[in-house]
Order: sequence, then C-alpha cells, then structure tokens
Amino acid sequence: MADLKAFAEQLVNLTVKEVNELATILKEEYGIEPAAEAVAVAAGPAAAGAAAAEEKTSFDVVLKSAGAAKLQVVKAVKEACGLGLKEAKDLVDGAPSTVKEGLAKDEAESLKKTLEEAGAEVELK
Repeated sequence: MADLKAFAEQLVNLTVKEVNELATILKEEYGIEPAAEAVAVAAGPAAAGAAAAEEKTSFDVVLKSAGAAKLQVVKAVKEACGLGLKEAKDLVDGAPSTVKEGLAKDEAESLKKTLEEAGAEVELK
C-alpha cells in the first residue's frame, strides 16, 4: 500500500511536460490513449498552468528574406543581435534563417518591427 501512495504522490507532483511525456509513452508503448481530462487531472497543481501553456510564450524570429534593402537589414540584424558585420551578413545571406530564439512575445514583435522597417520579410514562430 505504501508503494501505491508513493506512486500517487509522484503522479500528483508531475509537471505539465512530464505528464505529456507520460501520455506519449502510454500511447506509443502500451496503446493506451488517455483522455485530455485525465491528463489534466493527473497534472494536479500543474493543471492550472496547462491552460496557460496552450498560449505560446516563447517565439523565434525568422528572417524569410532580406528584401530590396539588404544593407539596411544587415545593419539591423548586426545591431539587434550584437553580431559582427560578417556574421550579420552571413545570417542575412542565409535566409530563411532564425535571427533570435526563445524571445518573449513583446521582444519578438519589437525585433520583427525593426527588421521589417529595414525592409526584411520576417516571421514569428
């Protein structure tokens, strides 16, 4: 009985990421597909954060193309990323390429606006 209590305690303390990994293991290895409600219940205290996890909080800024004003875009990338001129030029020449990863929404939108003003075509992922 003590083992079951310990197991229950472990289940209740799983993070949302761990619950998702558990659901994947159950599905792929055992053919059991847990209902979304069951996964949320198993998450316990983390279930409240599950709804927040639905909304994306980390964004990658991807340069799709430099556009007509390539030099302006290189300068904007150089300044925004703190790169040297050659590194910034290589990044712009390598488009589509990721300029920055894991930014907050407001930071990502600000960087996107700066690059678009310089003439680049930018996408947030």
